Amino acid sequence: MSNPPGHTHSTETQRFKRQDVLSEKCGATNFTAAEEARRVAVISRDLCSAAERCVSYEEFKDLKKSNIVHIDVRERWEIDRFGKIPESINIPLSELAEALQMSPADFEEQYRQKMPAKSDHMVFSCLAGVRSKQALGFAMALGFSRVQHYAGGFEEWAKREPPEQKRR
Repeated sequence: MSNPPGHTHSTETQRFKRQDVLSEKCGATNFTAAEEARRVAVISRDLCSAAERCVSYEEFKDLKKSNIVHIDVRERWEIDRFGKIPESINIPLSELAEALQMSPADFEEQYRQKMPAKSDHMVFSCLAGVRSKQALGFAMALGFSRVQHYAGGFEEWAKREPPEQKRR
């Protein structure tokens, strides 16, 4: 089933999201294993609907060897509690739009990193791809041209690589 141009979510994804909301509100989780697998596959497909903007684990791992700016948009408490993907900058999604418009000096003071240029290659990540896709939209709207997101997020990374823990 293909979506009309400009649509980011299929009808099927919208149905699954409604089911998720109902499940959360009612405590109902009566999906069969096959339904759950199909639901995750559909949502993942839609998170990566713009294929050139979404990177797989393997692509992300290769990109991390090059000169990319990796921004993790999870909340600080998530980083503190679960760790982070090495060499990432933590900018919570709620701060991202403002952070990307700061002066370079203010950005460096706040995040202890050099401010990314609009032409820098940036990859956003979060826990499982939802917030990183929103971050991608914010950055594109602000004129950043070489932006992608890692839809597998920290959840997928931590299954394959040891996360970096906060130094105490």
